[in-house]
Order: sequence, then C-alpha cells, then structure tokens
Amino acid sequence: MHWKKVIAPIVITAILVAVLVIYLISLLYIPLPLSMRMIVFVILLALIGVQIFVLVERIQEIRSGEEDDLSKY
Repeated sequence: MHWKKVIAPIVITAILVAVLVIYLISLLYIPLPLSMRMIVFVILLALIGVQIFVLVERIQEIRSGEEDDLSKY
C-alpha cells in the first residue's frame, strides 16, 4: 500500500471527526429544545458516518491503484 498517499485522507478525516465530536459535546451545554437537540445529534452522527465511509472508499481506491478520480470523467 502507498502509505504516503493514505496519510492525508486519514488526517483530514480525523480532524473533521474531532470537530464534529466537539459539536456533539457542545450540544450538552447549548439551551435547545430536546427535539432540536435530537435532530442536530442525528445530523452530526450521519456526517461522521459519511466521512468515515468516504475515507474507507478512498483507501480502497488508493489500494486498487486508481488515485485520480478525475480520470473517470
């Protein structure tokens, strides 16, 4: 595997997930109605899940040797 090409997506994903987790924790301290908190909580969890899914796809692309997504178009 090309580790140098995998490091950047992992770092970016880790930073984004950390920021989203900080937002999740901040929901405890923001005075919002419970329904609004639940909606924001679900949205943030979905964003975390999508980001991890995209990371896994990107690592698979790097492993398969297709490093340039623009070559498909």
